Amino acid sequence: MKNFFLNLLDWIYKRRCYCCGSSKESLPVCSKCYSELDFNPSRVDRIILNTDIYIAGQYDKNMQKIIRGLKYHNKKELAYYQAKFIYEYFLTLDINKTFQVVPVPLHKSRQKKRHYNHMELVADEFCNMTGFIKNTELIKRIKPTKPQYKLSRVQRMDNLNGAFLVNKEADKHLPILLIDDICTSGATFESIIEELHKNSINDVTCFATSSPCS
Repeated sequence: MKNFFLNLLDWIYKRRCYCCGSSKESLPVCSKCYSELDFNPSRVDRIILNTDIYIAGQYDKNMQKIIRGLKYHNKKELAYYQAKFIYEYFLTLDINKTFQVVPVPLHKSRQKKRHYNHMELVADEFCNMTGFIKNTELIKRIKPTKPQYKLSRVQRMDNLNGAFLVNKEADKHLPILLIDDICTSGATFESIIEELHKNSINDVTCFATSSPCS
């Protein structure tokens, strides 16, 4: 009977893959599901305001589950897998800089509701992998904004107008690596880059984990 209950506890508390539900490896994302993530070609995806925008992969299948699980369902352990994905992509690029990593900020009202900024968690993991430092003081989101996914590009830019503000006393001496989970129109990056440029911060590179499939 004792062995029965011990085996039952092992079964109950064994980690299941968030993507497929398998408990074979007892991992938040199993190796099979992670291997199915699709990387983009190792090149600049687009240029916005003279700033290179890189997008590591596609927002489909397992990546969608990883991003949504972290962002909306409190699955904080998934931050490691998102960071690992962009780190592996980062290693394929010819970029030789020591960055400070700036996660796209949430407005304080949204962060209070969620209790965390998912991209800060990704930044923590990414910095552990790269040795870079995280900077969450450089830029703040000072205006609450609507979710972007249902808006046109013009509406997105209007939604983000005046949303970000640079902290003039924050550390600016290292190049900026601005990171976000999804890049669709690039409006969020553009709004932040514009604010950085207004403050003479021009050494900026942007990284998104994914973009919606075309």
